[in-house]
Amino acid sequence: MTDDSSFPRDTADRLAALPGVRAVALGGSRAQGTHRPGSDWDFAVYYRDRFDPADLRAVGWEGEVSGIGDWGGGVFNGGAWLVIDGRRVDVHYRDLGVVEHEWAEAERGRFRVEPLLFHLAGIPSYLVVAELAVNQVLRGELPRPAAYPPGLRRSAPEHWYGLATATLAYAKTGHAPRGALTQVAGAIALAATQAAHAVLAARGEWTTNDKGLIARAGLREADDIVAGLEPEPGTLVAALGDAEALIRQAARPPTGFTA
Repeated sequence: MTDDSSFPRDTADRLAALPGVRAVALGGSRAQGTHRPGSDWDFAVYYRDRFDPADLRAVGWEGEVSGIGDWGGGVFNGGAWLVIDGRRVDVHYRDLGVVEHEWAEAERGRFRVEPLLFHLAGIPSYLVVAELAVNQVLRGELPRPAAYPPGLRRSAPEHWYGLATATLAYAKTGHAPRGALTQVAGAIALAATQAAHAVLAARGEWTTNDKGLIARAGLREADDIVAGLEPEPGTLVAALGDAEALIRQAARPPTGFTA
């Protein structure tokens, strides 16, 4: 087994040699220095116009290689779950045309939220811009945002906060009166995640996944609210009120918010 210092270089060489690949980047905790000994390795292959997953499959690494668009068809448009040299490796496909479009949209303060497995509140389309800001380019060249787009800092907090408040409001009228503990717990978890996106956007901080998101945003008190839930309508309504207060304090964009 190769050591951890040479593994990313060797893997990037193999990925960069695939037809159509313009650049390879290391992402996730490995790129940010927050990894643990057993953390997986996240690589992104950047291509323009054409990339055939069959070429990646032909390398012969153990694991599953998806087709383009198999992960929902949005900005996170596919990838592979592999085992390479005894290590768990994720490879993500990144279309440079899509990335450049979403960057331009983010500069204008425009984005959308797409559903994606393992991401509780879905992902903002500006996630692919966040990757450019935080990932390590190993092969080829990629642009890097000089700063968090001011337009996004103006628009994203309000959007995410609106989602969070609507999530809790529905739970208060639709689930809590029925004693539906599971739905209320889910609503609080979802709203806390949405609010965390609002907080980080207001700060101008990039995020690329849900790991540590709520703690970074200062919303760990949501854990205590969830832990204290009981299947009794009055208790659930009160818990949702506590969650509303927490999110209002932490994430509500101030009047006249500007970057």
